Amino acid sequence: MKVAHLITRLIVGGAQENTLLTVIGQQQAHGDTVALISGPGLGPEGSLEDRARAAGVDLRIVPELQRSLHPWRDWRSYRRLVRLLREDPPEIVHTHSSKAGILGRLAARRLGLPCVHTIHGASFHYGQSRLAYRAYVAAEQLAARWTDRFISVADDMTAEYVRAGIAPPERFVTIYSGFDVEPFLHPPRTADDVRAELGLVPEHVVVGKVARLFHLKGHEFLLAAAPRVAAACPQVRFLLVGDGVLRKSIEEEIQRLGLADRFIFTGLVAPERIPELIAAMDIVVHTSQWEGLARVLPQALIAGKPVVAYDVGGAREVVLPGETGILLPRDSVGELAEALVVLARNAELRERYGRRGRELFTEQFRHQTMTRRIREVYQEVLASRSTRG
Repeated sequence: MKVAHLITRLIVGGAQENTLLTVIGQQQAHGDTVALISGPGLGPEGSLEDRARAAGVDLRIVPELQRSLHPWRDWRSYRRLVRLLREDPPEIVHTHSSKAGILGRLAARRLGLPCVHTIHGASFHYGQSRLAYRAYVAAEQLAARWTDRFISVADDMTAEYVRAGIAPPERFVTIYSGFDVEPFLHPPRTADDVRAELGLVPEHVVVGKVARLFHLKGHEFLLAAAPRVAAACPQVRFLLVGDGVLRKSIEEEIQRLGLADRFIFTGLVAPERIPELIAAMDIVVHTSQWEGLARVLPQALIAGKPVVAYDVGGAREVVLPGETGILLPRDSVGELAEALVVLARNAELRERYGRRGRELFTEQFRHQTMTRRIREVYQEVLASRSTRG
C-alpha cells in the first residue's frame, strides 16, 4: 500500500509521535511505501525530524506549511502539497492536525485521492474566541466533504464533531493513539536511580505532571492546589516535566507561594526519557483545560501509576473513578487538592489504581494495534471507492 501522511509540524508531542509511529509501523511491519509530509518543526517543544530520518522515513518538509494563519503562505503550502502528491501519487492520503488537515484534504480532493483524517484534538475548542471557534467549525464542516473517513483518538472527539454538525457518527471510527508500551512496563532505569538523580528520597511522594509549560495545560490549577497539599502532606514533591513559554511565570508563582523546595523542573526532555520519569512518580496529575486524549494518561496507567485528571476530552475513557484514578471537574482546585492528599496518604490505593490501569489498557494502547486498525480503515475506504467507481 502506498500512503502519504500530512502533518503541520513534527514537534515533540502526542499527535506527532502518533503519526511517526504509524508511518514507521506501516513501513516496517506491513511493507508499505509511506511518505511523511510536514511543515518545519518550529517551536520550543523540540523536533522529531531527526528521529524520523534515523528510522528511514521518507520525510518531506514544506517550509511554507506553518501553524499560524497566513493567507499567502497557506496558499503556497496548498500549491506545494498538490505538486508533491501529483508527482508521487499515493493510494491514500492521511492528514493530521488542523492546518495540514484542511490544506491536505483540499489537495487530495483536487487530485481525486481518497483521504482519511485523524482527529487528535478538535481544532475548535474551549478557550478560543467565539469568532475563532465558529471559523474552525465552518472550516471543518467544509473539509468533511473531502474526507472519506474520520479516525478519532477518543470517543469524545467523535461526539464533539457530531455535535458540531461536521459529519454523522457512522463516518467516524475510534482508534486510540498507540505508543511503545514496553518502556512503561519495563523502564530502562530503576525508579530509585531516577529519583536519586532528581534529589528525591524514598520518603517523598512524587506528584508528576507531563505537559508543555503552555496556555490551557492547566499548571495554574496545580499551583493553586499545591499549598494545601504541601500543608497536609509535607512529604509531597511536585515534578514538572516539560518546558515552554510559561516557565518563568510558573517559577515566579512557586517562589511567591514559598514552595520552591517542593517543585522540580526537568525542562524539555527527549521522549525516550518519559517512561523513566513516570516510573519515578507516585501519582500523575493532568489538569489540561482541553485535550483529545492526552497520551500521558494511558502511559501513566500502563506504568502502574494512579491518575488525577480533569474531565476533559477522552480522559473519562481511561481515568475510571474508583478503578484507575480520580476524575475531577475542569478548573477545580479544592477537589484537586483533596484528591492528591487522599492518594498521597494511601500507598495501597495508589498501587491498586495503577495495577488496574495496567491490566485494562496495555494491549489497547500498543502502537502495533493502532497501526493494524488504521490499515483496516484504509482498506475499507479503498474498497468503498472501488465499489462506487
